[in-house]
Amino acid sequence: MKVIVTGGAGFIGSHLVEALVSDGHTVTVIDDFSSGERRNLAAVVKKIRIYVADIAKDRKLKQIFRGTDWVFHLAARADIVPSITMPLLYHNINVTGTINILEAARLGRVKRFIYAASSSCYGVPERYPTDEFALIAPMYPYALTKYLGELAVLHWGQVYKLPILSLRLFNVYGPRSRTSGLYGAVFGTFLAQKRAGKPLTVVGNGSQVRDFTYVTDVARAFVKAAGSDISNEVINIGTGKPQSINSLVKLIGGHATHIPKRPGEPDKTQADIRKAKRLLHWKPTTSFEDGVKLMLAHIDNWKDAPVWTPKKIEKATKDWFAYLT
Repeated sequence: MKVIVTGGAGFIGSHLVEALVSDGHTVTVIDDFSSGERRNLAAVVKKIRIYVADIAKDRKLKQIFRGTDWVFHLAARADIVPSITMPLLYHNINVTGTINILEAARLGRVKRFIYAASSSCYGVPERYPTDEFALIAPMYPYALTKYLGELAVLHWGQVYKLPILSLRLFNVYGPRSRTSGLYGAVFGTFLAQKRAGKPLTVVGNGSQVRDFTYVTDVARAFVKAAGSDISNEVINIGTGKPQSINSLVKLIGGHATHIPKRPGEPDKTQADIRKAKRLLHWKPTTSFEDGVKLMLAHIDNWKDAPVWTPKKIEKATKDWFAYLT
């Protein structure tokens, strides 16, 4: 197949690109490299085409989509904290950018369009495991804009008959997860602290649980989705087996220090993945223990990542508390 991956130089996108290349597809990556990195594509760079573009502004995108079979739309602003103070930027990329990609795909007569949605749209869920019919209640602009992007995808599927699927991803982790200067995902924070011999900053008492899903399992779900004959569906991608932050600390090893619990965060995320199993014939294969071992084997990836202390985190998340309390 002739394939386009937006955000293909990012964390999840680069693993998806590797899977597609391995399967023999012809891949074009569209990325502005604002958060994605060329080194993420080092293993396949000679086998793919890279187009540098801002999906919210580039007017030449439509030319690239002609004759494309599959589009995987993963390009997005993905950090929670800055979305609180920069909602317009997030709307520009995650909503306007998504609509631009949808239009390019529609005019290019793309055969399959797979969207990377976020389980953050559920907010603080009312039931667990959380299925695709659960109440939508985004708690911060990142979650809102990703959901608005999903609504646009579903609308293009309804009105223009673009064959779409939206995959709501739960707590994806693995090698190449972001190492920038922004405070964010727990794995990146912990691994940088572990490497520096510093305490692991646990939010609250650490009993909260997350449906951690290994990145190569997620990449395989995208490929399964594109290769299926299912359209116009929203599907959860997770494990259904949440793990506590305290268990993560134990597996990583090291001393923990506790910081205040944050408003707007659920105590638990747990995907109901029966739909993914039934429609996509997909299920995760990487255990949490094996996933953490693989992360620790790549710990040097975080050698240049910032090492967060409780004081630095307090400063970085002050807007979180100011707006979400």
